[in-house]
Amino acid sequence: MPGDDPARVRRARPAFYALPAGGWRDYVTLLHPPYTAWHLATVAIGAAFAPRLDIGRLALCLLAFLLAVGVAAHAFDELHGRPLRTGIPDVVLHAVGWGSLTGATAIGIAGTIVVGPLVGVLALVGAAAVPAYNLELWRGRLHTDAVFALVWGGFPVLAGYVGQCGAVRPTAVVGALAGTALAAAQRALSTHVRRVRRVLPPEAVTPAVQAGVDAAERTLALLAATVVLLAVAACLARA
Repeated sequence: MPGDDPARVRRARPAFYALPAGGWRDYVTLLHPPYTAWHLATVAIGAAFAPRLDIGRLALCLLAFLLAVGVAAHAFDELHGRPLRTGIPDVVLHAVGWGSLTGATAIGIAGTIVVGPLVGVLALVGAAAVPAYNLELWRGRLHTDAVFALVWGGFPVLAGYVGQCGAVRPTAVVGALAGTALAAAQRALSTHVRRVRRVLPPEAVTPAVQAGVDAAERTLALLAATVVLLAVAACLARA
């Protein structure tokens, strides 16, 4: 509305990428588009590190991570406290979450036949990690910054690599460490942003605080775009 404070309008959204609430827009917001793209890109980077890049295997690995991270993890996260304030019914979130996680695990198990047993092991690890972290099982003991960095940063790089050759080599380990560091940076920035958007009362958000949030969100968007572009470049170089 005319005269509204732009900063307050921005804070009314639970995330900088959130669409106006309602209908199909809730489902788009649920995917956390920039972060899902970021994590899928790390899968592709891991695959590009492998001795040989098979596009078909990469496509299946990306699909598995889209289902597990992009859909299931975020559906479970929304069930735990409604951080995105969507109107998606709980029963739908459960169905979408568990259905997507089952599909992702099935892809991983099938990869055991095509690539090797390590793919199946990683699929089972991922299938356990997603609900444990996002549903905050065991009183949230695994819902920590360190676990996030490992599972959402290092694990995708490692899985992308293993999905290509069925083995772990030093290149994959170093790449996974880089992915972990990137995810830790994402977590540090996004935690501050979420606190301001979702926790602080409006009167506590001074112009200086809002300026810091705006800068952090621009940095997050740029980092997401950078990782995606690096993934595309890496895969094109190997094509």
